[in-house]
Amino acid sequence: MLNRIEQDLKESLKQREAGKIRLNVLRLVKAAIKNAEIEKGRSLTDDEIIGVIQKEIKARKEVLPSYEKAGRTEEVAKIQEEIKILESYLPAQLSETELEEIIKVTMGEVGASKPSDMGKLMPAVLAKVKGRADGKVVAELAKKLLAN
Repeated sequence: MLNRIEQDLKESLKQREAGKIRLNVLRLVKAAIKNAEIEKGRSLTDDEIIGVIQKEIKARKEVLPSYEKAGRTEEVAKIQEEIKILESYLPAQLSETELEEIIKVTMGEVGASKPSDMGKLMPAVLAKVKGRADGKVVAELAKKLLAN
């Protein structure tokens, strides 16, 4: 995963991409990965790199509403482009139907049947869908299924 990011970064540098959004995003991600490696004192696994990328996406999604509210359309477009670039490094995302099936199977495995079982269901589901679904979406779907 890191090799792919580094290769894409080199390619972006060679092409001197217009707007340089991709180049900047790749530099920031590489720096975030390097910081995580320093923090852990070792190289990151692909799963950990995916976690770093997800963290970067989440940070951008959190600031998006404030830019939209302020009417800063250029910034909104730039952030959306950054999110799209970052998402291209994540594994294919699960559809809602696939996610629902995984949650239902996991509910049976951990014995979750009521909303108060959310605490034991979520860690098990998130371990299965790591990197392939947003935690917020998983939580909303799990709440809906546990409420039924």
